[in-house]
Amino acid sequence: MVNMHSITSDEINRLIYSYFRDSGFEHSAYTLVKEAQLERSAVFKKHVPRGELVELLSKSLLYNEVECHFQGGEVAASCKARFSLLEPHTCSSDPLESDAFLPPTFTSTAFINVPPVPIPLPIKTNGLLHESTKRKSSPPLRNATPAEKRPRKESNDIEVDPPSPKSKPTDSSKKTVPKTPKKQLVQGPADDITDASAITLMSGHTTEVFVCAFNPVKYNLLASGSKDAVVKIWKLSDTSNPLGQAGEPITIDSFSQPDSGDLTCLSWNPDGTLLAIASYDSKLRICGTNGEMYFQSDKHEGPIFTTRFSPSGRWLLTASLDGSSCLWDVAGRRLHRQYRSHEDCCLDIDWISNDMFASCGADRQIHVFSVDGEKVIRSFGGHTDEINQIKCNPSGTRLASCSDDMTTRIWNVANLSSPPDSISIPGLSGSDQPVILEGHKHSVSTIGWYKPPGTEDELIATGSFDGATRLWDSTTGKCLHAFQDHRRPVYALDVSPNNCWLSTGGGDGWLHIYDLKNQTRVWSWFAGVEKPGVFEIDWQTHSSEKVDRIAMALECRSVGVIDLQKVTAMIKS
Repeated sequence: MVNMHSITSDEINRLIYSYFRDSGFEHSAYTLVKEAQLERSAVFKKHVPRGELVELLSKSLLYNEVECHFQGGEVAASCKARFSLLEPHTCSSDPLESDAFLPPTFTSTAFINVPPVPIPLPIKTNGLLHESTKRKSSPPLRNATPAEKRPRKESNDIEVDPPSPKSKPTDSSKKTVPKTPKKQLVQGPADDITDASAITLMSGHTTEVFVCAFNPVKYNLLASGSKDAVVKIWKLSDTSNPLGQAGEPITIDSFSQPDSGDLTCLSWNPDGTLLAIASYDSKLRICGTNGEMYFQSDKHEGPIFTTRFSPSGRWLLTASLDGSSCLWDVAGRRLHRQYRSHEDCCLDIDWISNDMFASCGADRQIHVFSVDGEKVIRSFGGHTDEINQIKCNPSGTRLASCSDDMTTRIWNVANLSSPPDSISIPGLSGSDQPVILEGHKHSVSTIGWYKPPGTEDELIATGSFDGATRLWDSTTGKCLHAFQDHRRPVYALDVSPNNCWLSTGGGDGWLHIYDLKNQTRVWSWFAGVEKPGVFEIDWQTHSSEKVDRIAMALECRSVGVIDLQKVTAMIKS
């Protein structure tokens, strides 16, 4: 008999590499490629469908189930014990408790029922957890629900059963109220009153769109970047038709190796004249508004995760997997200084003032630097896992950090001075202890400061891989409210410029908008069943131009723009 089975170590490594990329473990993926010399293998260039490793492991569990139960019998027929990749199966009529992460139950919190989205296994995104920061993908679900409770549906056949808004609870003595007929969940707003012209999807990218950014001055310019290393600068029509696209977008595709050029961050300078592009190919690029190359450098030795212009626009910061952050003289088109302070990859950076900034890394440390010196001014330690994002408050006095350890911490960065001649010791320096925000059940992926109009209260919003978005008092650490609307990780979060609204986007395909004052959800939009992820959100408001809109980077290969002035639910709120 011919042996038809052949498994090589390269094939296994290729599947694990794809799993790492699917899960956002880019550092692990990079290390595996180098140590296994996978780039030299013929299988490295083979296409691997998203979630292939999980799919194969799922099939192995099905085979295991058949093997254990094929003889039938009463024990097998009543068995409710789950099958595990790591534990031998013992039939039991009592299901065992699982310690796996459970996605939150979808609950409606506003005027409308948003149907729950069945959770496919798995959903792939790419790269680092936005902002971002490291844009992590949704982690594969760990067999979260017993198989008999997880309905089998094709990804293009999502049915929902929303309860009728007029239905009332009934007891067993009353006649059963018939269920509302199931309907297909389709792309679009969750309500039936939103003007269809309020949403425009611009196609042109051929792969998933990871990042987007409105020009801060030229309000009608929107930049977007996709997995295939293509940047597009879209020119939107004037205020009479703010969503219409005026002509073909400018395309920037100067990447020599698009397969390794996944875009991780786009940042405009304050004048709106230059666009900094962070990419996985380790090269920094700065372009003008017409797409012309202003400056590029390959100083970094690993993927660049984040770019940030200083408030004055004089400096540009970059953070990289190589563990360093670079400070660039924008006008001089040169590297001013490279800081190598993190033992592992540098994941995010943010400006505290025009001449002071902070960086964070996978080494769980935060370091503060001055543009005038090489030494660390202050180091903060306390997180027990990778720090995903840091963000300074508008006044430059407090710094928020969120981590895989499921916490957010608020650090005092006011009145920092130059370091002494002694060596900076990692960990918390000084007497100020951080305010710790605890409550999320999974990695905290993104954060945003806001100050309610008419108050001096500094509040903070956090989004997590547990699907929840929480509002906090940054001074006391008290959780003010928790929204549980997303069924998959929250990738994106943005507070409106007037501090009245909060928008979130997730791996479940939903964009939600919340009223921060009333702490209610007022409007929702669904990206669609196929490739549903909402990876990034940018909120633009120009009162003089009568512009109020949101841009979205979407997994479905489109750039979405929502004209909020046409969203009836927000006008009424």
